[in-house]
Amino acid sequence: MTKTNGRTALVTGASGGIGAATARRLAADGFAVIVNYAGRAAAANGVVAQIEAAGGRAAAHQADIADPAAVAAMFDAAGAAFGGVDVLVNNAGVMELATIAQADDALFSRMIAVNLTGTFNTLREAARRMAAGGRIVNVSSSVVGLLQPAYGPYAAAKAGVEALTSVLAKELRGRDITVNAVAPGPTATPLFLDGKPDELVERLAKAAPLERLGAAEDIAAVVSFLAGPDGAWINGQTLRANGGII
Repeated sequence: MTKTNGRTALVTGASGGIGAATARRLAADGFAVIVNYAGRAAAANGVVAQIEAAGGRAAAHQADIADPAAVAAMFDAAGAAFGGVDVLVNNAGVMELATIAQADDALFSRMIAVNLTGTFNTLREAARRMAAGGRIVNVSSSVVGLLQPAYGPYAAAKAGVEALTSVLAKELRGRDITVNAVAPGPTATPLFLDGKPDELVERLAKAAPLERLGAAEDIAAVVSFLAGPDGAWINGQTLRANGGII
């Protein structure tokens, strides 16, 4: 039976990939977990089932984080289910690649709506509601440092996330709430792997000095550190969890 710590974590985009690994890790750390999803209900319920089978507590909640009303309702539901949100992990994201010249309005709008506006919406609710001792962890991306061609809209959104991270850490002065970001490098999740030829995946896997892709669990471990007692003195930072690729 997982030992509860009496705290609740809300993980957005937790039906798969880094979000699901993070939800499972935080549940193992003793958190009750809200498993947010946009459209993959069966996958989200599967993550909840995995957590409960391991002795943890979790509940799935559907919400499009780009919708402010849906985000507010999700925080209300977390309060009703588990008493509130002590840890917010902003993981939900979408990635489509196109050069700036080729990107159409719809692609750019999607990158901003989920990756930046969605994060803003959850940060705003957390800033209004979170009690002392809270932790906020935003998932950025090491593309903000790599700045490769075809990643313009995605990198712009994630750069905005890192800016919001630093600003909110300062705005929450005196409330004992930390705000940090984790910036994964190439990580073996569907978001990264989909649409990439094997040759490109292999080349990216060898790019970091550790010569492998990250695993979702690698990123979840960093989130666990920032959400736990050992991360209490880290604030306003972006940690690049990328095997040294940049």
